[in-house]
Amino acid sequence: MGRAGRDILRECLARIQQENHIDFTIVNVENAAGGFGITPALGAEILALGVDVMTSGNHVWDRGEVMEYLQREPRLLRPGNYPGAPGQFSYVGESAAGTPVAVLNVQGRVFMPLIDCPFQFADREVPRLRRKTSVVIVDFHAEATSEKMAFGWFLDGKVSAVVGTHTHVPTADGRVLPGGTAFVSDVGMTGSFDSVIGMTVESSLSRFLTGLPSRFEPAVGFPRLCSVILDVDESSGTARSIRRSDVER
Repeated sequence: MGRAGRDILRECLARIQQENHIDFTIVNVENAAGGFGITPALGAEILALGVDVMTSGNHVWDRGEVMEYLQREPRLLRPGNYPGAPGQFSYVGESAAGTPVAVLNVQGRVFMPLIDCPFQFADREVPRLRRKTSVVIVDFHAEATSEKMAFGWFLDGKVSAVVGTHTHVPTADGRVLPGGTAFVSDVGMTGSFDSVIGMTVESSLSRFLTGLPSRFEPAVGFPRLCSVILDVDESSGTARSIRRSDVER
């Protein structure tokens, strides 16, 4: 989320990867550019930090230059259930240990744009990815906790993990579901926590107090890096564990 998020990612990611023996890293970047969208330059900067694939959400469209970037950078994903949109929605990379890892980006519809059904979309795409690898990670970008939970149960036993994004608020419900799929409603935000979901308190309060349009400004104070760490069986794709790793500067 904005410069604060990019800075703490740059400062802390390598240490987190080393200390936790991380061999594949996924970062949601839809708010990386001043809180709205992603630019080609910032995408390249984030990938250079040791990130394997970037996911996104509804704000990925906020920068005009992203349309061309989506079409030439396969490691930047957009939600797949936007009908006819440019870019890729899935990516199969390789972990440091040589294991193929598939990542799928999907967006919810409750309190969100009315795009194609995420459940039907995932039902089509997950089997295709499972033919390539047993390890499939889904970024489910959605507002409503109920929709996220339903999506996790829908894919339980079919994917390695369903990790929720979008609300910027980390949740404490991480668990491995009975079928072996790791789930968390929201991984949280990497950015300023002296803020209202990443924006300055002053610019946010202005809207709530007056109801008038005002310009949101990304906050910078008290940066925190929010993440979850997955342990997945490489042969079966079943999750062994999911745990939070939230780092403050």
